[in-house]
Parts: sequence; structure tokens; C-alpha cells
Amino acid sequence: MAEQATFQDPRLAELDGFTVTIDAARQRADITLDRPPYNVVSMLARDQLRLVFEALDKDDRIRIIVVAGKGEHFSSGGNIKGFLEASPEHVSHLAWNIAAPARCSKPVIAANRGYCFGVGFELSLACDFRIATETTRYALPEQKLGQIPGSGGSARLQKMVGVTRTKNIVMRSKRITGQEAYDWGIASEIVADADLEKAVDALVEELIGFSPLAQRTAKKLLNDTDDALLSTAIELEGHCYSRLRTSEDFREGVLAFHEKRAPAFVGR
Repeated sequence: MAEQATFQDPRLAELDGFTVTIDAARQRADITLDRPPYNVVSMLARDQLRLVFEALDKDDRIRIIVVAGKGEHFSSGGNIKGFLEASPEHVSHLAWNIAAPARCSKPVIAANRGYCFGVGFELSLACDFRIATETTRYALPEQKLGQIPGSGGSARLQKMVGVTRTKNIVMRSKRITGQEAYDWGIASEIVADADLEKAVDALVEELIGFSPLAQRTAKKLLNDTDDALLSTAIELEGHCYSRLRTSEDFREGVLAFHEKRAPAFVGR
């Protein structure tokens, strides 16, 4: 049964516009943006989200983290006035904070329905999996404010879909549908809106079935080699493969395969 998470860090004593629950039995944590109706993300929330991801990454009860929005929308973006009120030093940390899901060693799933704009899109892009629905609309609308995306949005998007499509989204503040996002390789899956939670649950259960050690290794390797030369990526892959070759989980996986049973991975 899921319970409200508590954190030792006093900066997380009162969360600003989102909740965190932990279901230890299911090895799952849920971060839910909760500032109705559009789940606007404040400047403080960006700082707190980083701290929460860092805390959950250290929590041995948790294997998978899910980020979602309460209600009809994931998030319409950030608090616009907050940008004028924040100091340049604070603003310079925005991209680092929103990149917290990518730095987290555990798989992170973004459940996207409705509006997924601005920092909401950028936070989702930093996750490992994005599940969209037919109601999902992705956008980076900062050009309408005389700005550009400032939390990694254009950079991550360009890696995924190329410069032409990224220019179309960023320079025109163009919205794209969940189906377009899936067709372009931004979304991992697209499901009916009513099936979003069910699809997330299924992916969580699937991911928990794998070795946590192999999972962490795969995530770090893929992130680290995203902009590496092919020869460098192959070399790093070989080192990671060699390291996993000596793990208890690999031995268990091989034995389970030959014994025609489900493996019991322990993360070592």
C-alpha cells in the first residue's frame, strides 16, 4: 500500500505543488504534480524535485519511479512570473534540476496526458520512458515569451528527433500530438487516455522483473554514450558487459534460463 514519503532534508518538509508516495511492496515511488488545474511547476518545485530524485535514488525500497500529473494535464509548464523574480544564479540551475531523472540510476517513467508544455515537457524528456495518450499535447512555447527552452528541452529533443523537427517545435512554439510524439520516437508508447495508469502499472511490473544491476548499468551506458563516437560507445559497452559477467545476477539469469524458471535477481 502506498504511503506519503517523508524526507530527512528540511528543504522537503513541505513540497510545493507535488506529492511523493512510496509503495514498498511494489518497489515503486510516484511523484505527482498537483497544482490544479494545470499543474504549473514553481521555481521552488524545480529545486525540490531534484532533491526528491536524489533521495529516492538512495532508497533501497524503490526500483522504479513514476512521474505523473493529477487530473487532465501533466503540466502546462512553469510559473512565468517566477522567471522575472528569480536571480540569474538561480535560473542557471534550472537545467541541472530538471535533468535529475536522467541522473537517477533507477528507471523513471513519465505518464503524460493532456498538456505537457515547457518544463513539463522538459521533465518528461529527462525521464527514460514516456507514455502518451490521444489527449497528450507536447510543446516548448518559450518563443512566445521572447525566450528559448532553458531546462534541456531543445537539446534533448534534437538528440531524439533531429534539428529539422526540433526547429519546427521550438522556433514555431508548435504543439505536437501524442501520436506524432510516438511516431517520431519521443514517446515510448501511446495508449487510450483511460488506459494510461494501466499501461504505467504494466511497465513498472515489467521493469521490476529485470536485474537492477543490469538495469542501472544499461541506463548509465546509454546516457553516457548518447553523444559519443561509435568506437567509444562500443568500447564502453564492452567494459560494462565484462563487469556484469562477474555478477551474481548474470549467473542467476543463466541458471534460470537453463532450468526454465523465472530468475530471482538480487542486484549484485
